[in-house]
Amino acid sequence: MNKNPVNGMRDILPKEMALRTRILGIIRETYASFGFTEMETPIVESIENLTGKNGGENEKLTFQILKRGEKLRIEEARNALDLADFGLRYDLTMPLARYYACHSDELPKPFKALQIGPVFRAERPQKGRFREFYQCDIDILGDGSNLAEIELITATSRAMQRIGFRSVVIRLNDRELLKDAAVLSGVPEEMSEAFFIALDKLDKIGEEGVKAELAKIGVKDEAVAKFLSVVKATEEAEEDEALSVYLDALYKEERPAAAENLAEIMETLKKTGSQEFTLKFDPTLVRGMGYYTGPIFEIQVPEFGSSVGGGGRYDRMIGKFVGQNTPACGFSIGFERIITILSEKAE
Repeated sequence: MNKNPVNGMRDILPKEMALRTRILGIIRETYASFGFTEMETPIVESIENLTGKNGGENEKLTFQILKRGEKLRIEEARNALDLADFGLRYDLTMPLARYYACHSDELPKPFKALQIGPVFRAERPQKGRFREFYQCDIDILGDGSNLAEIELITATSRAMQRIGFRSVVIRLNDRELLKDAAVLSGVPEEMSEAFFIALDKLDKIGEEGVKAELAKIGVKDEAVAKFLSVVKATEEAEEDEALSVYLDALYKEERPAAAENLAEIMETLKKTGSQEFTLKFDPTLVRGMGYYTGPIFEIQVPEFGSSVGGGGRYDRMIGKFVGQNTPACGFSIGFERIITILSEKAE
């Protein structure tokens, strides 16, 4: 008998389990103090929901569940999806949207949800990343104001502080500004999502790698270079002036509402949470999920090379279930990455 678990999934020994239980207790207690209510969804979702072009690259990593009995007709299948009717959830956001669409009449308005549970992705395991891992999500549904973003960032930063991370950095951008930047740089609008996916890899494959990926789909080097020149000017600016420099480079006349909204979010957060986190505008922040529609953000700690959580606004996802858009915004903590950091500190 093979005693090892599936590659990328783990057995958890008592020492780590005690740490996980303690940290989950801090997270639950902190979010409850901000008025978030815990709920739960199944780990299995319909394959139509999981492949509905909301999850970006993660849809390609879905663990699919074969149809059973008479429904499984291998000889008639044209592709893999003809063989599957369900799959394991790859995050907690899509299931929450489906949950809200089903139960909105029974829920308060706005609904402040806390969801903690395992998710699954068929990706290559690496440090702090596994094929089965826990996420801790908070979401505010039904609030279209930027108070939702402000509360999500404040609550998550408070949780990180209570866990023991003293130097928290919040990176922010906006999907609407990102789309404008791509188009104004010369990226055809129909290629903007592919541009975002490649840009999201900038820190991994570098500028030349991004250009090479985009060249394959017909995005010219000049467009990438123009966008990155704006990024460089932004990075060279003083921290408090970065957003303004970026906006001046993009918009010669009137700025869009998304620009003013992001500036207001950052200004409010600076006034209310300066002791708990550092804010940084990041024009290359993308967030890989295709469902984001407005402000996006990630949280970093110096102990870990990449982000340990992220989120943003996704106002159109619930509408795909009910036919009417509902304001929605969420923040997810990368629980496994945090446990990896704390476990290494304890050694």
